[in-house]
Amino acid sequence: MRYLLLPACLALLVSGCLSVYKVEVQQGNVVTQEMIGKLKPGMTRSQVRFVLGTPLVTDAFHPQRWDYYYYLRRSNEDTGETRRLTVIFKNDTLASVQAGKPDKTGNQSPNS
Repeated sequence: MRYLLLPACLALLVSGCLSVYKVEVQQGNVVTQEMIGKLKPGMTRSQVRFVLGTPLVTDAFHPQRWDYYYYLRRSNEDTGETRRLTVIFKNDTLASVQAGKPDKTGNQSPNS
């Protein structure tokens, strides 16, 4: 009986190691619809930064544009969800906001 107990315990322990735990990957700025709703034309850069946080990308060649990217891959999925929010300034005040999902070429498609 004792000789059967050891292999049974080992089999039970090994069976718990069959599935690999995958970590949920979250990168970038989380921007909610509520946050986007607080944005109004004419807001200053500091007001936009207060609402949305520091932008993930500030382009040296386009200082009037801030890009907020967000990527989420859940542990049970192989593909992830990518979202992008672009904020455009004119004369250091908010001019427009573009939200959507970037396609494979990097261009932004409108949110559905």
